[in-house]
Amino acid sequence: MSTFTESAVTALQLITSLDPVLLAIVGRSLAVSATACALACSAGLVLGAWLGVARFAGRNAILTLLNTLLAIPSVVVGLVVYLLLSRSGPLGHLGWLFNFQAMVLAQAVLVLPMATALTRQVIEDAENQHGEQLRSLGAGSLLRSLLLAWDERYALLTMLMASFGRAISEVGAVMIVGGNIDGFTRVMTTAIALETSKGDLPLALALGLLLLGVVLMLNTLISLVRRWRERVEGHANGIAAGVEAVA
Repeated sequence: MSTFTESAVTALQLITSLDPVLLAIVGRSLAVSATACALACSAGLVLGAWLGVARFAGRNAILTLLNTLLAIPSVVVGLVVYLLLSRSGPLGHLGWLFNFQAMVLAQAVLVLPMATALTRQVIEDAENQHGEQLRSLGAGSLLRSLLLAWDERYALLTMLMASFGRAISEVGAVMIVGGNIDGFTRVMTTAIALETSKGDLPLALALGLLLLGVVLMLNTLISLVRRWRERVEGHANGIAAGVEAVA
């Protein structure tokens, strides 16, 4: 039996037997990424909605910077957060380094540009279609952004799930600021890297399969949301066309 086959069989046994170590790592990963995603997407929704409707000097420069941050490597984010949280850093007094909070902060910083950029694009596209009508009704920037965000809620829900996928699949930032401490700050991606280097391939493969399953579930949900959105919009357009025909 090959090494891959043996590792795969043992990995499936770890998953089906609900191995405590495996479950602890997965649970910690989900907790870190969900918390980071909630914080980053909350801020990203506000910033993105504002950038989508606001027009001011320097906006293009901000958008250029935002698009640049989309490509920033996770290890760079981890380095910056590490310097901020280190004992000599400006936030060193918090004592967050090599803790849950540091990993949440690193992932939140990593996800924030993505959440902001996607929200901005969605809201700006909606503003180009409906903004003039809303302005004619006297809606200010704040009200327009709220109305457009609600109208595009399905697209923004897709953004939330994509942001979570970005958070849970990254490895560099959480390894730098979390330290990959066994039973404390070890998450799926950092555990895969460590266990592979140690030669514990079954555990690494089991974590990889579960991570792949999480990403697959997210993509499936995104696809379902898109189909649901198309169905709802098609139904609404059909009702509107029926009303116009009757009128």
